[in-house]
Amino acid sequence: MDNKPRCDWATHSELEKEYHDTEWGVPNTDDRHLFEMLILEGAQAGLSWLTVLKKRVHYREAFDHFDPEKVARYDEAKRAELLSNPGIIRNRLKVDAAIQNAKVYLEIVEKHGSFSQYIWSFVDADPIVNHFEAMNQVPAETEISRKMSKQMKKDGFKFVGPTICYAYMQSVGMVNDHLTGCFRHDEV
Repeated sequence: MDNKPRCDWATHSELEKEYHDTEWGVPNTDDRHLFEMLILEGAQAGLSWLTVLKKRVHYREAFDHFDPEKVARYDEAKRAELLSNPGIIRNRLKVDAAIQNAKVYLEIVEKHGSFSQYIWSFVDADPIVNHFEAMNQVPAETEISRKMSKQMKKDGFKFVGPTICYAYMQSVGMVNDHLTGCFRHDEV
């Protein structure tokens, strides 16, 4: 590892470092990426993010590179295939949620023009930049993530509790929670 100052969570593995340095907290409005992160953040529930990062390449393959139109059409045979795939987290509720979320995602795109417009509306299309000095200052959820969770559940999404929503907001750059001492804080 190099000597650049990073958020504490990103210093334990090269995989975490790479994700932290190139993706986490970077504002992203690409619908396919936003869908991918929605599925991955839901899969992470109750597990470490490193577990999901290690399986990410397998998720991309198993879920047709996160093509929401394909995922929304998954049938029982595909569901059974996913549940037997050791490359992903084989949790029935999480697999079912991914399929359900693809269907709702398509409805949202139809209604709002893009998923990006929908999801970024929760922060008025403007990333929130926090100035935390230590990881213990970073919240697990916020008022915005609670509102987002409530609306997403109302719209039919699954595995979108306030904590998952906040982690999602961090992952797609809706919020910049890089610590002030982290070299990425001012870059993103």
